[in-house]
Amino acid sequence: MSTTSTITYVGDLHTEATHTRSGVKISTDAPVDNQGKGECFSPTDLLATALGACMVTIMGIAARTHGFNIDGTKIEIQKVMATSPRRVGEVIIDLNFPSDYSPKEKKFIEAAAKECPVAQSLHPNIKQTIHFHYGK
Repeated sequence: MSTTSTITYVGDLHTEATHTRSGVKISTDAPVDNQGKGECFSPTDLLATALGACMVTIMGIAARTHGFNIDGTKIEIQKVMATSPRRVGEVIIDLNFPSDYSPKEKKFIEAAAKECPVAQSLHPNIKQTIHFHYGK
């Protein structure tokens, strides 16, 4: 099994993660409500963002498989923190599709969103609130 990524702590609550296969880098900072400066994604921001990116990727696969596309879809992610212990309590996802789809296509889209591997990997105590907005 190969390494997915490497992470270096660069100081001042920042890290730099490198994707092993591509060399692409992502920086993180602690969130402003936990001693960070908010200069880039926090690790919990990445968790919420990974959920949205996974959902739209799996929806794109479903759309390709069934002969339509979702190009131009935009996602807004809201991460809601909980306390005791400090953790992500909810991720609110607004999926904004550039056009309307048939009822059958919507069924494929909505099923795919809920079946993405990140959604299935998160602890059941993390509430996943998903809103589908079709059309402009």
